[in-house]
Amino acid sequence: MPPPVVVQPAAPLPPKAPPGPELPPAEVFAVTVPGATAEPDTSAGAGAGGQPASRQADTGARFVNDSAPPSGTPIRIGLLLPLRSDTLGAAAESVRAGFMAGLERDRDNISVTVLETGDVPQDILGAYTRALQTEDIVVGPLSRTAVAAVAGSSLVSKPTIALNYPEGHGQPGALTLPPQMLAIGLSIEEEARQAAQWAAADQPSGSALVLTTSSAWQRRVAAAFANQWEGRLGRPLRIVELSAADGYLSDPELVQLRARLRQDSPAVLFSAMGADQTRQLRIALGSVLTTEPDNPIFSTADKLPPAPPVPTEQFASLPIYGTSALNPGAGFPGRDLDGVRLLDLPWQVQRDHPAVMVYPRPLQSGAGSADMARLYALGIDAFRVAREIARHPAGRFQLDGVTGRLTVDFGQGPASFERIEQSAIYQNGAPQPARP
Repeated sequence: MPPPVVVQPAAPLPPKAPPGPELPPAEVFAVTVPGATAEPDTSAGAGAGGQPASRQADTGARFVNDSAPPSGTPIRIGLLLPLRSDTLGAAAESVRAGFMAGLERDRDNISVTVLETGDVPQDILGAYTRALQTEDIVVGPLSRTAVAAVAGSSLVSKPTIALNYPEGHGQPGALTLPPQMLAIGLSIEEEARQAAQWAAADQPSGSALVLTTSSAWQRRVAAAFANQWEGRLGRPLRIVELSAADGYLSDPELVQLRARLRQDSPAVLFSAMGADQTRQLRIALGSVLTTEPDNPIFSTADKLPPAPPVPTEQFASLPIYGTSALNPGAGFPGRDLDGVRLLDLPWQVQRDHPAVMVYPRPLQSGAGSADMARLYALGIDAFRVAREIARHPAGRFQLDGVTGRLTVDFGQGPASFERIEQSAIYQNGAPQPARP
C-alpha cells in the first residue's frame, strides 16, 4: 500500500488579531494573494531569440531526472499551510492540491503530513516546531509574515522550503534566511526584471518607456523593471504614471502620451499595469488620431472641396512587454493585445510542456482562477524541489518545472534559488509560447 497522507490539525488558535488591510495582489506573488512580497533581486541574462536565459552553461548543476528509479529511503515531508486562514485559505488549498498532485505521481516511499494553521505567528511557529520533531523536511509557510517569523526564530534546523519571502528580502538590511531555508515563492517583480533582459536582447539600442498607474503593486513592478534596465543594463529609461479613475486610463493623458511618443519614440514600452489597462493603452496607441475638427464647415458659396486628411501617426507597432498580470486567463478579450510580450509560468502558457502535460488540471473558473492555477503549479514544483533535496541534501541542481526553469543550490552554505519563466506573445487573443 502507498504511504498514507496524514492531515494533522494544529493546536487551538490563540485569540485572533484583527485583520489588517488587504494588500495589493502583486506585492509578492504573481497571483492574487493578500500579504505578498518580492523575490530577491537576482538578474538573468538573455538567451537565444531574446528569451530570458536559463543557466544552461552552469556545468556545476546537475539536471533532475524524474524517471530515475526510486531511492527506497523513506522520506517524511511536513506541508505547513494556513488552511484555516480567512484570507489565505483558498490560496493554501490550491498549493496543497498541487503538492498532492506531485505526490500522487511520484510517491517514491514519501509520506506527507499536512499541518493546518491560521494566520497568527504563534500558531505557525508551534506547528513548525512539531513538524521538526517528526518530519525530515518542511514545506511552508505561505505568507510573508509567517516566513519572517520562522526565519527569525532560530528554529530552522531541518531543510525548510518557504513558499514566500519575508518583507524586503534581498534588500540591504533585510532579514537573512537561515542556511537550511530555501525560498521559492512566485514574484511578479522578478518577471519584470526578466522582461527587461528580454527586451534589451530584442532591442539592443534605444530607450524604454515604463507605463504605470499610482497602484502600489504597479509601482513596484515598474521599479523592478527600471532597476534592471537602467541600473544593471545602463540603458536610458523614463517612467510615466497615468491616472486611472475606477480602472480607466485618462483619455487626455493618453493623448499627451501620444504627443510625447511623437517627439521621442522609445525602442521599448513596458507596461507595469494589468491586462485591461494595457488593452486600453494598446487601443489608444493604435487608434487614428487627427487634428481635423469633428464637424468641418465649408462655405457653400465657394463650394470648396474637403481638405485632404491630415497625416496620422500610429504607435501600435511599438513593442510592449509586461508580466503575468497581462494574462488573467480564459475569457479575457485579448485580441487587442496581439503582439504584446509577457512572462508567465509554463503551466499557464505552455500546455505541451513535458512536465505540464503529466499533471491533472483542477477545475477552476471565474475571477481569480488564473491566480489559483499559478499557486497549484507552485505546489507541484514545491513537491519536486522537496523530493530532490530529500534525496540529495547538499548540491546544486536544475529542474524543468511547471513554474519555470529552476536552479537550486542547497546544503552548501546559504541557499539560492532562481526561476526563469516562459516568455510568451499574444496571438489570436491568447498568450502563446515565444519560440527561439
